[in-house]
Amino acid sequence: MIPRTLLVALLVVGSALVSQAELRLHNLFTDHMVLQQHATVPIWGWGDDGDKVTVEFAGQKDTVTVKNGQWRAQLKNLKPGPAGALKVTATRGGKNTLIQREDVVVGEVWIASGQSNMEWGMRSSFEPAEDIKNSANANIRLFTVPKLKLNAPTNNVNGQWVECGPESVPGFSAVAYYFARDLQKALGVPVGVIHTSWGGSPAEVWMSDAVLSGDKEYQKDIVAKYTADLEKVTAQIANWEKQRDAAKAEGKAFTARKPGPGWKPSELYNGMIANIVPYAVQGAIWYQGESNAGRAWQYRRLFADMIRNWRADWDQDFTFLEVQLAPFDKSKKRSLADITASPVESDWAELREAQLLATKNLKKVGMAVITDVGDKDDIHPSKKQPAGARLALLAREIAYGEKIVANGPEYKAVKFKEYHGVKYQAPEVILSFDNVGAGLEARGGELTGFAIAGEDRKFVWATAKIVGDKVVVNTMGIKKPAAVRYGWSDFPVVNLWNKDGLPATPFRTDDWEMVTKPKAVAAKK
Repeated sequence: MIPRTLLVALLVVGSALVSQAELRLHNLFTDHMVLQQHATVPIWGWGDDGDKVTVEFAGQKDTVTVKNGQWRAQLKNLKPGPAGALKVTATRGGKNTLIQREDVVVGEVWIASGQSNMEWGMRSSFEPAEDIKNSANANIRLFTVPKLKLNAPTNNVNGQWVECGPESVPGFSAVAYYFARDLQKALGVPVGVIHTSWGGSPAEVWMSDAVLSGDKEYQKDIVAKYTADLEKVTAQIANWEKQRDAAKAEGKAFTARKPGPGWKPSELYNGMIANIVPYAVQGAIWYQGESNAGRAWQYRRLFADMIRNWRADWDQDFTFLEVQLAPFDKSKKRSLADITASPVESDWAELREAQLLATKNLKKVGMAVITDVGDKDDIHPSKKQPAGARLALLAREIAYGEKIVANGPEYKAVKFKEYHGVKYQAPEVILSFDNVGAGLEARGGELTGFAIAGEDRKFVWATAKIVGDKVVVNTMGIKKPAAVRYGWSDFPVVNLWNKDGLPATPFRTDDWEMVTKPKAVAAKK
């Protein structure tokens, strides 16, 4: 947590930018930047009231007047072409002040955000040496937003656009790099990524205070809860300091860890999102949810509201693409046999469902499924290339309208066949799917990961087989099936894919009570 004095200093710096007399550009506009093609592109900064500021690029010119210390010009419908110079000139009394940015290109700009799995650098990913070695590409540009927690929104950012290559890529987001690499190759235009993420961060820290405080549920369960928790931590810190001083006076070692406050709602939005708005972008990629898994019920609404929050800030219903949580055994170090002994409830499964719901309830939202690249004992699977590649497929389909298969099989409907008491004949459940593509297939043997429950809601593992474009599930143990689940586990062991090379998303056919649904909410139902 940044000390309060530093926060104040940073805010003073941010507000000072508005009133400084000299011509200034927002720090997102540096050499090597990427400007969004086929869009209205705002260029903004600060200066002296009354000054005329002219922005010139690629044959376009826009002149505006500085008002209240700020100015904003616009470029429109830019098209990819050779790199050029962006010129910004302030005029007063016949005298000109010029700022010029070199090696500026036009293409596609995306935001990459989330927690540690998005932050995960290339150097720490799976067998990265060859990909890093071959990463030089002047048509991919990278910008990293520095980590910054703030109590109120700031208006600028420190950073520099850099060309993609062996020197700049190792510490950059692996998921974002692989996404950009595949997208640039497919589109044939420059791609820029603005990376802004922080390990361990819950979704609410990436949302504005106005959105959180303006919602009764969020105000009570997130904002007010943080305030109450902070009061408790303050008392705990005072007690810790007392014990530390006593130990020091007695000459004893003191190893107790100092208590600290948790994540403050909106603090990363203030320091790492507000300061890049309204830079023109095509969309965002997002890998987060681990820190909200225990509140998956809330995430069903919170995540969608975060997307709405960002879209409202940019005044644009841009494409938003997410990575579904990877398989992970929260208990750690259990054997695979223990994990798969019997079906269980799972908050991680519920979080994955909440992520899937966002694709149903909002337009232009896509989800990359990565059930095949989880690490049983590590919340950070090292294989990031599949996530980036699948996000790029989704972008090509959703943002750019390509007619491609970008999703794995997704549950559509269920039909329960009656049991008629025939000896040795089990009742069947027939599952239909969207995104079948070239057909369904089981990878690595017989289908796994399917469970059936009767009206008693007790799930048991079931056998499953592919019949045409459907999956037929049955078990001898349940005469009247009421529900089927697939991959409903912290660490799902599953193998249903389409023949286009994309895995099926976990799902359930029931709408039974969720383990993360607050008891007070459940009681009202």
